[in-house]
This record gives sequence, C-alpha cells and structure tokens, in this order.
Amino acid sequence: MSSRLTAAMAASVIAIALTGCAATPRDPTAACAAMAIPLDAALIGLPTRGATIESATLTPASPAAAITNPPFRPTPPEMIVPAMPEHCRVIGAIASVDPQAPPIRFQVNLPSDWNGRSLQYGGGGFNGTLITGLSMPPAARPDRPHPLARGYVTYGTDSGHQNAPNVPLQAFALNDEALVNFSHASYKKVRDVAVELMKRRYGKAPEKLYFFGSSEGGREGLTMAQRYPRDFDGIFSRVPVINWVGLQAAGTRMGIALTQGWISPDKVKQIAGAALNACDDRDGLKDGIISDHEGCKRVFNVSSLRCPGPANPMCLTDAEIRAVQTLHSSVNFNFDLANGLRSYPGFGIGGEDATGTGPVGGWVSWQTGTAPPTVPATNASSRAWLYGSGAIQYFLARDPNYDPRQYTPASFPERAQAISSLMDSTNPDLSAFAGRGGRLVVAEQMADYAQSPYAGIQYYQSVVSKMGQPATDRFMRLYVTPGADHVGVGAPSAVDMLEVVSNWVERGQAPGDLVQSSHQTAPPFAITASRPMCRYPMFPRYRSGDVNAAASFECVVP
Repeated sequence: MSSRLTAAMAASVIAIALTGCAATPRDPTAACAAMAIPLDAALIGLPTRGATIESATLTPASPAAAITNPPFRPTPPEMIVPAMPEHCRVIGAIASVDPQAPPIRFQVNLPSDWNGRSLQYGGGGFNGTLITGLSMPPAARPDRPHPLARGYVTYGTDSGHQNAPNVPLQAFALNDEALVNFSHASYKKVRDVAVELMKRRYGKAPEKLYFFGSSEGGREGLTMAQRYPRDFDGIFSRVPVINWVGLQAAGTRMGIALTQGWISPDKVKQIAGAALNACDDRDGLKDGIISDHEGCKRVFNVSSLRCPGPANPMCLTDAEIRAVQTLHSSVNFNFDLANGLRSYPGFGIGGEDATGTGPVGGWVSWQTGTAPPTVPATNASSRAWLYGSGAIQYFLARDPNYDPRQYTPASFPERAQAISSLMDSTNPDLSAFAGRGGRLVVAEQMADYAQSPYAGIQYYQSVVSKMGQPATDRFMRLYVTPGADHVGVGAPSAVDMLEVVSNWVERGQAPGDLVQSSHQTAPPFAITASRPMCRYPMFPRYRSGDVNAAASFECVVP
C-alpha cells in the first residue's frame, strides 16, 4: 500500500473495496492501493485456495522506448517498449489446491482511464514465465497504440509454473494439478481474478472481454472458446499449437529421422532454393515468397535432389530425403486422440532457410538444428526435438529417463489419449461460443515450422463440417499468410487485429480480406510493404503495379 496514504484513508479504501466498489475512489493512488486485498476462492470459477496480491503499484505514464540488442531478430512490434498510460500494476498469485503444485502467478494492468474492456494475453512454448500484458499483442502494427493506451485492462499469467535453470521445461507436468493448470485451468482462473479486480477498481465488470494468443497462446485462445464459451467475446488465435499431442509426436518423429539423415544448414539452403525454383512464380511474382502453397505441394519433389552417386555437399542422400519426406508427411496414430483425430498433418513448403535466433527462423531453428539430435537435447538441437522429446518423457512416459528415440505414435496409447483430452483444442463444436455472440479469428502462416499450419486449416474445416459454412461464417474467420514464419518474419504480417475483432464484436463489422504490412524497425515505423491478408482458401496473386503495395495483388482461389 502506498506510503502516502494515511491509515484512515487506507481503511476507507479497503472498506469501499469490500462493499462491492459502489463508490470506487477517484484518486488513482487510493484506488490502486485498494487492490492489495486477497481474493476469496469463491470468486474464482474453478477450485483454488484463493488469490493473494503481492503488489499494487500506480505506474505513471511513460513514452515509447527502443529495445537495444534484442536477444533474437524480432518483428517491429518487439523492437519497442510501447508508450503506456498511467495504470495500476497488480501482481499476485493463485494458490493451487494441491500444496505441492506451484501457484498460478498473474499480472493485471488497470488503466486510470478505462474503456470498459479487457484483453487477456496468451503464453508461449511451455510457458513458465509471467506474461505481463505490457508487450504488443500478436500481429500488432508497431505504429498503433498498445491496448493499455487504448483503455483496455491487460493481463496474463505464467500458467501455473516457473521455469528454473537446469530443469527441463516440461518437468512441471509430473504434478497433476500443474498439468491441468497449464492445459486450461490457469487461464480461466486468472480471467476470473482479473474480472474481480476490475470490479474492485472501477465498480463494475468489464463490458467486453478479449483473448489474444499466438502459438501456445493460440491454443489457449481456442481452448477458451471450446471449454469456457461464455467467458470471452472475441478471440484471436494466431499459429495455434492446436493438435498438441500430434505436434509433439511430429517433433519427436522428425528428430528420430534426423539421427539417421541429419540435414545440415547448407543443405537446408539447397532445399529452399529448389522449392523456390519450382514454386516462386506460381503466384505471378518471383519474390522469394511461395503464395500458391497448395499448388507447390503438387509440383515440388525433394527426390529430385537425390545424389546420383556418392554423397556430396551438393545433393541429398537417401536418409536425408527420407527425413524431408518425414517432415512433409502426416503422423498417424492407431488409436483416437481427442475428438476422433488420428493424425497430425505434415508441414508446408517455403521459407526453409529463414534465418535468425530465438523463435525466428525456418528449419534450422525449428526442425533440423545446428547438429544432429542428442539425448538429452542441447542448444544445438532443434526446438521440435527439445519440445517433443521432453513432452514424450514428462507428459506421456512420465519418466525423465525414458529414451525418446524409442518412441512411436503407437506408444503410451492410454496416456496419449488422456493428455490429448487435456491439451488438444480440436473440438469443432463451437455452438455455445457462437450462440452467445462470440467471434473468433484464426491466422496461420504458411512458412511456419514450429507447428504445421495445416493443423489450423484442418480444424477450420472440421468446424465447417460440424456447423455448416453459413453458421461458421457468422462467427469465425481463417486467414493464411504465405511466406511468414512462426512469429511473422518473412512477409508482411502486421495487422491491427484488436481493431478487427472488436469491430466485429461490438459493431457487427464482419471482416473480409484484410491488409497486412511490414514496417521500419524505428519510429515512426513507416510501412515498407503491404499484402492482402486473404480469407482461406484464397491466396494473394500479383496482378500489376508496385510489388510492395497490397493493391497490386488480388485474393484468388487456388
């Protein structure tokens, strides 16, 4: 509590907070101090032992600032610390029922000038770090204000565990409650805490609630629509790791294939070049972006790179070709995963040689690594092997000593089904979400090698099959972006999706084809290129004119 408050003022503030906030303090300092009161477990819709507030800090407005020496090659929104308004920054923790399970940490940012809305941020990877809600949301344009600066309450969570040095990312899954929190429960619990804090701060509940997430956060967004259809009005799910068990099996399977036919970074470049030669101009423009992704699958054959004789650096061995074919083919199970799925789709073509560190990059970053896979995985391993092999050990085998090189999709069927029922956000029945007015936008990026974009496409198709095209069109959109990788590098991919989704929810403005942009990495973040963001199944074809202008392209059916 602020030292500037007298004891009498503090008591008054707490009394107001405990009587339902009918007269919320107008003074921001006093109002922020009133946040520092525990929340009873009865206020949270799933079992907990209540929530404590560790700090409630009135944070003054601040200008935008550049990020120097970022740890990886970021997209423009990640090059800045956005300008922020005055807000109350609340940090706390929700106690798990099992004393051995870690708490669920959260941060809620309450602007002094509130627009009556909130935005929950999803996480990434296996989470384990606190999502603060202070970064730009997925796909954001860097030249547009941060949601907090628009008056939104923003918030996020660590999903119920914290990463630690020399501890595998997946080790938390050995605790049942921590696993359930990661799968879905933590996001619901934190949503309920945030709503109570908004009531406490402003004297009323939010009028509209939104959830935006990318990758693991995209899975979380779809999970909210499926499991908690009354909790959010609008959801944006970018590159979601939707068929989660299938994805971890795919990463493990690819790692096993690479132990026999590892593909070096130089050979990755060769494969990327061959794909461009076969497919780049199918969209009317030779620009390093394969837009006709479906057509490319029909004409590109990696076997054309097979060595005619002894192996050499300029061609692929049979084992290397088999590894590429493994990546491009589906993983098939001999038992049902959640919602009757029995496969995970293969990956697409294009952007194989995208370079970068951190989450940016093509095959080297995500699928092949800078050295063959090892057990345990090292920094030279691909992320697919690091994530997949660890998931097999801790989620399926529940044995840190299990050798993931022995895994096949037929292994651990009962456990795989149990994890799939928790983790896979593949339920096509979104009638409850749609029926109460929810709106959902899913976006896939076709040069994504962290997860197969065809998983999201197949999910969309399953919703259409379940609910019908007219009903689906009333509440759901799927967009695909050719040439962009998992975080949006490689092609124009920025769009003000908060405006798109909120206009659909609040004004009934259903989105059609959109425009995506690339930006300079320094203020004022001028647009350097734009492309249509086409509704599935269309893709952008070049017509004529400026190759960096969206107006020079049209969305066409493959």
